[in-house]
Amino acid sequence: MKFVLGIDGGGTSCRAALATADGAVVGRAKSGAANIRTDLTGARANIVDAARQAFLAAGKDPELIPETPAILGLAGANVGTYRQQLEAILPFSKSRVETDAEIALEGAVGSGDGAMAILGTGTAYMARKAGKSRAIGGWGFQVGDQGSGARIGRDLLEQTLLAYDGIRPGSPLTDAMLAVFRNNPEDVVEFTTNAKPGDFGGFAPKVFEHAEKGDLVANWILDKAVADVEASLGALDLADDAPLCLLGGLAALYAPRLSARYRALLKAPLDDALGGAVQMAVRIFAGKSGADR
Repeated sequence: MKFVLGIDGGGTSCRAALATADGAVVGRAKSGAANIRTDLTGARANIVDAARQAFLAAGKDPELIPETPAILGLAGANVGTYRQQLEAILPFSKSRVETDAEIALEGAVGSGDGAMAILGTGTAYMARKAGKSRAIGGWGFQVGDQGSGARIGRDLLEQTLLAYDGIRPGSPLTDAMLAVFRNNPEDVVEFTTNAKPGDFGGFAPKVFEHAEKGDLVANWILDKAVADVEASLGALDLADDAPLCLLGGLAALYAPRLSARYRALLKAPLDDALGGAVQMAVRIFAGKSGADR
C-alpha cells in the first residue's frame, strides 16, 4: 500500500486528500455535494471525482484508486443503511464510511477528550469523555440540523414570504431576498420544490451579512439559530476545561455570537475534518499513529 485517502463529504461539497502511508498529504481536491442520504448516487460520483482529482493534484495516476484504501466521513451516514450501500459500490481497495462528526472530532481534538460542533450546511455535535464518544444531532434538514446553514436559509425564505404577505415586518434583507426571485413569491415556492440543503444553505451568509448591519429579521433568525446551537452544546454537558472546537463554513461567523460560557471553551482545532479522515486512514489501514498533521 502506497497511499491512503481521507474524504470529507457534506451537503455542499466533497473534499479528498491523498496521503502517504505515514500521513503526509500529497494531493487535495474538491468536488460537489456528498450527503449520502439525500443523493447516494450523486454522492458516490462526487466522491470518486474528488479522489481522482486528488491523485492528479499529487501527480499520481488515478489508476491507483482500486489499490488505495479510504476513510470517508459523510453526512447522512448516521441513519439507515446508506453507509453499507455506499461501501458496496465504492472503487477503493478498502472503504470505511464514518459519520462526518466522527472524522471532525478526530481532526479537532485528536484521540483525547474534547468536543466539536460542525456548523455548516448541516449541524452535528460530538464529545469524547474518558475515551467514549457521544454524538448529537445530524438528523438531516427536514427534522434536524437546527442552527445549520440550510435551516437559516429556509427560515430566511419563510420570513421573506411572511413579510410579503404582511404577516411579519419586512426588512432590507427580506426585500433583497425577494428581489433574488424577481419579486415573485411563486418563484420562491418553486425553488423549494427541488432545492437540496446546500441550496438553502447558500443563502446563510447573506443573513450574517445583514445582521452585522443591524437588520431586524436577520438578527431574529440568528438569535434563534444561536439558541439552537447552544442547546445542543448544553446537552453535551461539557466540563469547564474541555476544549470545544467549531468546524464548518459557518464556524467563524457563529463564534462571536456564542455566550461567554462557550466562548471561554473555544480552542483552535488541531486539524479539520479532512485531516481527521486522513489520520484515521493512517491508523486503521497503515497501523500507524499518524501524529504528523
